[in-house]
Amino acid sequence: PGDNEWTDCDRPNNGSFNSLERLDHERQVFFSTPFSFGRHRLRQEVQSEPKCLGVNGLVPCVENRRWTVSGVTYATLNIQGSCNNLCGDGFDPVEWGYRNAADIAWMQDTFTEAKKRHSAAVMFISQADPGFNSHPIESEPVRNAQTLDLAPGVTDGFKEFLVALRDEVIAFQRPVAYVHGDTHYFRIDRPFLNSLGQRLENFTRVETFGNPDTHWVRV
Repeated sequence: PGDNEWTDCDRPNNGSFNSLERLDHERQVFFSTPFSFGRHRLRQEVQSEPKCLGVNGLVPCVENRRWTVSGVTYATLNIQGSCNNLCGDGFDPVEWGYRNAADIAWMQDTFTEAKKRHSAAVMFISQADPGFNSHPIESEPVRNAQTLDLAPGVTDGFKEFLVALRDEVIAFQRPVAYVHGDTHYFRIDRPFLNSLGQRLENFTRVETFGNPDTHWVRV
C-alpha cells in the first residue's frame, strides 16, 4: 500500500481493523504530545521514522519513546504478547512488518544514543515476553537459546528483534534491562545467551507482576 491508501486486497480483516482503530485511539489519547504524564513531566524523544500502521495508512510510531535520566537511557517499544500480531485473533502480517522494522530501528538507535551520551545503562520497557530460552516458567515462547529459533512450524513474531537486540547487547558491554509483562510471573533473571551458549551477564530481564498477583515494581 501507499503511505495513505489501501487497495481492497490490502485492507486488513475485521479483527485487525478493530485493533488498528484502538491503537490509533491510544496514540491520540496517550501519545499526542512529546511529554510524559505525571507531576514532573519529561520531554521525550518520539519515533517518527520508520513508520507504523494505522487505520488509514502509515503513521509515526509515537508510542515508541526515549529519555535519559541520571545517566541511564530508557526507551519504550511497542512489542506485543503472544506472537506480536503475526498470529492469533485478527493477526495482521502487514502491520507486524512495519512495526517490527520500526521497533528494531528504535532499539538500535537507542544504543547509539546511549553511547553518544556515555550512559551507564539502557532500559527497554515493552509488553511482550518474547521467550529467551528453552526453560519456560509460564506460557512464553520456548526457543533454542543459541539460535533463537522456535520449534519448526511455530509462528515467531520476535526472532528478528531478538537477534538484533542480542547483537547490540554484546556490543554495548554495559548493563541492559528489558522490562515486560505478558506472562504474569514476577521474576528478575539473566535468560539471554550468545550463539555459543554463554550467558550475557550484562542483560537483565525484569518481568512485572500480573493478574491476579498485582504489585508495583520500583526501579
